[in-house]
Amino acid sequence: MTELELKRDHFGAVFLVLDDTGRPLHVCRDTRIARRWAAPLARWLARREARALRRLDGLGQLPRLIDWHAGVLRREWLAGEPMQKARPADPAYYRAALMLLRRLHARRVVHNDLAKEPNWLVTPDGAPALVDFQLAWTARRRGRLFRTLAHDDLRHMLKHKRSYLPGRLTARERRILDTPSLPSRAWMRTGKRLYLFVTRRLLHWADREGAGDRRF
Repeated sequence: MTELELKRDHFGAVFLVLDDTGRPLHVCRDTRIARRWAAPLARWLARREARALRRLDGLGQLPRLIDWHAGVLRREWLAGEPMQKARPADPAYYRAALMLLRRLHARRVVHNDLAKEPNWLVTPDGAPALVDFQLAWTARRRGRLFRTLAHDDLRHMLKHKRSYLPGRLTARERRILDTPSLPSRAWMRTGKRLYLFVTRRLLHWADREGAGDRRF
Protein backbone atom coordinates (compact mmCIF):
# COMPACT_ATOMS: atom_id res chain seq x y z
CA MET A 1 0.00 0.00 0.00
CA THR A 2 1.05 3.58 -0.62
CA GLU A 3 -0.18 6.91 0.72
CA LEU A 4 -0.89 9.96 -1.42
CA GLU A 5 -1.00 13.17 0.59
CA LEU A 6 -4.08 15.28 -0.14
CA LYS A 7 -3.67 18.00 2.48
CA ARG A 8 -1.33 18.98 5.30
CA ASP A 9 -1.77 21.85 7.74
CA HIS A 10 -1.51 22.73 11.44
CA PHE A 11 -4.31 20.27 12.20
CA GLY A 12 -2.61 17.20 10.74
CA ALA A 13 -2.71 15.57 7.33
CA VAL A 14 -5.12 13.77 5.04
CA PHE A 15 -3.92 10.87 2.92
CA LEU A 16 -5.46 8.74 0.21
CA VAL A 17 -4.38 5.14 0.78
CA LEU A 18 -3.84 3.10 -2.41
CA ASP A 19 -3.38 -0.61 -2.93
CA ASP A 20 -0.45 -2.08 -4.85
CA THR A 21 -2.22 -1.51 -8.17
CA GLY A 22 -2.90 2.17 -7.44
CA ARG A 23 -6.59 1.64 -6.66
CA PRO A 24 -7.97 3.89 -3.90
CA LEU A 25 -8.76 2.05 -0.67
CA HIS A 26 -9.69 4.70 1.88
CA VAL A 27 -8.94 8.19 3.20
CA CYS A 28 -6.95 8.64 6.40
CA ARG A 29 -7.16 11.81 8.53
CA ASP A 30 -4.18 11.77 10.91
CA THR A 31 -4.41 14.24 13.80
CA ARG A 32 -1.38 12.79 15.60
CA ILE A 33 0.94 15.04 13.60
CA ALA A 34 -1.02 18.22 14.35
CA ARG A 35 0.83 21.10 15.95
CA ARG A 36 0.72 20.83 19.71
CA TRP A 37 -1.46 23.92 20.13
CA ALA A 38 -3.86 22.74 17.41
CA ALA A 39 -4.08 19.07 18.42
CA PRO A 40 -7.12 19.39 20.76
CA LEU A 41 -9.15 21.17 18.07
CA ALA A 42 -8.00 18.71 15.39
CA ARG A 43 -9.13 15.74 17.49
CA TRP A 44 -12.43 17.46 18.31
CA LEU A 45 -13.17 18.01 14.62
CA ALA A 46 -12.27 14.42 13.77
CA ARG A 47 -14.54 13.15 16.55
CA ARG A 48 -17.41 15.21 15.11
CA GLU A 49 -16.81 13.63 11.71
CA ALA A 50 -16.68 10.12 13.17
CA ARG A 51 -19.89 10.69 15.17
CA ALA A 52 -21.76 11.96 12.12
CA LEU A 53 -20.57 9.16 9.85
CA ARG A 54 -21.59 6.54 12.42
CA ARG A 55 -25.08 8.03 12.53
CA LEU A 56 -25.26 8.06 8.73
CA ASP A 57 -23.92 4.56 8.18
CA GLY A 58 -25.65 2.78 5.31
CA LEU A 59 -27.28 5.90 3.90
CA GLY A 60 -25.35 5.88 0.63
CA GLN A 61 -23.67 8.73 -1.29
CA LEU A 62 -21.64 9.45 1.85
CA PRO A 63 -18.29 8.04 2.97
CA ARG A 64 -18.56 5.05 5.30
CA LEU A 65 -16.61 5.34 8.54
CA ILE A 66 -14.02 2.56 8.78
CA ASP A 67 -12.66 3.44 12.20
CA TRP A 68 -11.65 6.27 14.52
CA HIS A 69 -8.89 5.32 16.94
CA ALA A 70 -5.90 6.97 18.62
CA GLY A 71 -6.23 10.21 16.68
CA VAL A 72 -6.60 8.59 13.25
CA LEU A 73 -9.85 8.57 11.30
CA ARG A 74 -10.24 6.28 8.32
CA ARG A 75 -13.20 6.62 5.98
CA GLU A 76 -14.27 5.27 2.64
CA TRP A 77 -13.00 6.95 -0.52
CA LEU A 78 -15.79 8.10 -2.82
CA ALA A 79 -15.04 8.30 -6.52
CA GLY A 80 -16.08 11.53 -8.18
CA GLU A 81 -15.14 15.05 -9.17
CA PRO A 82 -15.60 18.05 -6.88
CA MET A 83 -18.45 20.30 -7.92
CA GLN A 84 -16.32 23.20 -9.08
CA LYS A 85 -14.61 20.93 -11.62
CA ALA A 86 -17.64 18.89 -12.72
CA ARG A 87 -19.98 21.93 -12.84
CA PRO A 88 -23.21 19.88 -12.73
CA ALA A 89 -25.97 21.30 -14.94
CA ASP A 90 -28.34 18.33 -14.95
CA PRO A 91 -31.63 18.98 -13.08
CA ALA A 92 -31.55 15.35 -11.92
CA TYR A 93 -28.38 16.08 -9.93
CA TYR A 94 -30.11 18.74 -7.84
CA ARG A 95 -33.24 16.65 -7.34
CA ALA A 96 -31.03 13.86 -6.03
CA ALA A 97 -29.10 16.36 -3.89
CA LEU A 98 -32.36 17.48 -2.28
CA MET A 99 -33.30 13.87 -1.51
CA LEU A 100 -29.84 13.26 -0.06
CA LEU A 101 -30.20 16.22 2.27
CA ARG A 102 -33.64 15.03 3.35
CA ARG A 103 -32.21 11.60 4.25
CA LEU A 104 -29.30 13.26 6.05
CA HIS A 105 -31.59 15.47 8.11
CA ALA A 106 -33.98 12.59 8.82
CA ARG A 107 -31.10 11.01 10.74
CA ARG A 108 -30.70 14.24 12.73
CA VAL A 109 -27.42 15.31 11.13
CA VAL A 110 -26.69 18.68 9.56
CA HIS A 111 -23.55 19.06 7.49
CA ASN A 112 -22.90 22.75 8.27
CA ASP A 113 -20.28 23.17 5.53
CA LEU A 114 -22.12 22.83 2.23
CA ALA A 115 -21.28 26.30 0.94
CA LYS A 116 -17.92 24.83 -0.08
CA GLU A 117 -18.09 23.29 -3.53
CA PRO A 118 -15.30 20.75 -2.78
CA ASN A 119 -17.62 19.11 -0.25
CA TRP A 120 -20.03 18.23 -3.07
CA LEU A 121 -18.97 15.48 -5.48
CA VAL A 122 -20.36 14.39 -8.81
CA THR A 123 -19.96 10.62 -8.95
CA PRO A 124 -19.12 8.77 -12.19
CA ASP A 125 -22.84 8.10 -12.74
CA GLY A 126 -23.71 11.79 -12.27
CA ALA A 127 -25.14 11.51 -8.74
CA PRO A 128 -24.34 13.84 -5.82
CA ALA A 129 -22.22 12.76 -2.87
CA LEU A 130 -21.01 14.59 0.23
CA VAL A 131 -17.65 14.54 2.04
CA ASP A 132 -15.88 16.32 4.91
CA PHE A 133 -18.14 16.10 7.96
CA GLN A 134 -15.78 17.82 10.41
CA LEU A 135 -18.29 20.58 11.15
CA ALA A 136 -21.36 18.33 11.10
CA TRP A 137 -23.76 18.41 14.04
CA THR A 138 -25.30 15.15 15.23
CA ALA A 139 -28.38 16.26 17.13
CA ARG A 140 -30.45 14.44 19.73
CA ARG A 141 -33.69 15.89 18.38
CA ARG A 142 -34.98 18.00 15.52
CA GLY A 143 -35.47 21.19 17.51
CA ARG A 144 -35.61 24.78 16.33
CA LEU A 145 -31.83 25.17 16.02
CA PHE A 146 -31.58 21.93 14.09
CA ARG A 147 -34.28 23.03 11.65
CA THR A 148 -32.53 26.39 11.21
CA LEU A 149 -29.22 24.76 10.35
CA ALA A 150 -30.93 22.23 8.08
CA HIS A 151 -32.50 25.19 6.25
CA ASP A 152 -29.01 26.58 5.70
CA ASP A 153 -27.81 23.22 4.34
CA LEU A 154 -30.62 23.47 1.79
CA ARG A 155 -29.88 27.13 0.98
CA HIS A 156 -26.25 26.34 0.27
CA MET A 157 -27.24 23.54 -2.11
CA LEU A 158 -29.60 25.92 -3.89
CA LYS A 159 -26.85 28.55 -4.19
CA HIS A 160 -24.85 26.01 -6.17
CA LYS A 161 -27.89 25.26 -8.33
CA ARG A 162 -28.20 29.01 -8.93
CA SER A 163 -24.57 29.06 -10.10
CA TYR A 164 -24.78 26.11 -12.50
CA LEU A 165 -28.48 25.82 -13.42
CA PRO A 166 -30.12 29.19 -12.68
CA GLY A 167 -32.93 28.77 -15.19
CA ARG A 168 -34.36 25.78 -13.33
CA LEU A 169 -34.82 27.41 -9.93
CA THR A 170 -38.43 27.26 -8.78
CA ALA A 171 -40.26 30.17 -7.14
CA ARG A 172 -40.07 28.37 -3.79
CA GLU A 173 -36.34 27.81 -4.18
CA ARG A 174 -35.83 31.50 -4.93
CA ARG A 175 -37.73 32.38 -1.75
CA ILE A 176 -35.48 30.04 0.25
CA LEU A 177 -32.41 31.70 -1.26
CA ASP A 178 -33.78 35.10 -0.31
CA THR A 179 -34.32 34.14 3.36
CA PRO A 180 -31.02 33.30 5.07
CA SER A 181 -31.34 32.28 8.71
CA LEU A 182 -30.32 34.56 11.56
CA PRO A 183 -27.16 32.50 12.30
CA SER A 184 -26.25 32.68 8.61
CA ARG A 185 -26.68 36.47 8.52
CA ALA A 186 -24.62 36.88 11.69
CA TRP A 187 -21.90 34.62 10.26
CA MET A 188 -21.66 36.60 7.03
CA ARG A 189 -21.48 39.93 8.85
CA THR A 190 -18.96 39.05 11.54
CA GLY A 191 -17.92 35.43 11.97
CA LYS A 192 -16.81 34.73 8.42
CA ARG A 193 -14.42 37.69 8.34
CA LEU A 194 -12.79 36.58 11.56
CA TYR A 195 -12.66 32.96 10.35
CA LEU A 196 -10.97 33.94 7.07
CA PHE A 197 -8.49 36.21 8.86
CA VAL A 198 -7.47 33.51 11.33
CA THR A 199 -7.39 30.57 8.91
CA ARG A 200 -5.87 32.25 5.85
CA ARG A 201 -3.83 35.15 7.20
CA LEU A 202 -2.60 33.68 10.48
CA LEU A 203 -2.66 29.92 9.86
CA HIS A 204 -2.25 29.94 6.06
CA TRP A 205 -4.95 27.26 5.96
CA ALA A 206 -7.34 27.23 3.01
CA ASP A 207 -9.45 24.27 4.27
CA ARG A 208 -10.07 22.96 0.75
CA GLU A 209 -9.52 19.21 0.98
CA GLY A 210 -10.05 17.80 -2.47
CA ALA A 211 -10.59 21.22 -4.06
CA GLY A 212 -8.30 20.63 -6.97
CA ASP A 213 -6.13 17.70 -6.08
CA ARG A 214 -8.45 14.74 -6.49
CA ARG A 215 -6.57 12.10 -8.49
CA PHE A 216 -9.45 9.65 -8.86
